[in-house]
Amino acid sequence: MKFVAEFRKFISRGNIIDLAVGVALGTAFNKIVTSLVEDILMPPIGLALKGVNFSDLYINLSSGTYASLDAAKKAGDVTINYGIFLNNVLHFLIVAFSLFVVVKVYSRLSELRNQEEEVERKAETKECPYCLSAIPIPATRCPACTSQLERAEQS
Repeated sequence: MKFVAEFRKFISRGNIIDLAVGVALGTAFNKIVTSLVEDILMPPIGLALKGVNFSDLYINLSSGTYASLDAAKKAGDVTINYGIFLNNVLHFLIVAFSLFVVVKVYSRLSELRNQEEEVERKAETKECPYCLSAIPIPATRCPACTSQLERAEQS
């Protein structure tokens, strides 16, 4: 029973829920990117390359000749499916670029938030003229060097 209690405690942690949400969103995002690559990007690229369907590009390592990759697979011949590989590389690059953009935006927002917090902190503190430590504005003695400070001016 101790094992079950420990498992419940583990599964109810926030990190597990966050991970589950991340995996679910990642799966949905993967479907969108797959559709983008296969249904939107590759057809015009194939058309620009004189009607090439990248999914049908392959090298047959057997002696037979086939009109399509599906026919070669049905015959059981060994093939190198470089067209599918190219689709997967493009898919990966789109996912990697999307994650790069998300991380950049998140980092920029974090920097802005940190700058705002720093401005707020500076607005609530003054600098000790003796040791240059940040101290609260109403302080009359520096907690770092214990110097006596002038009282803050009353406005």
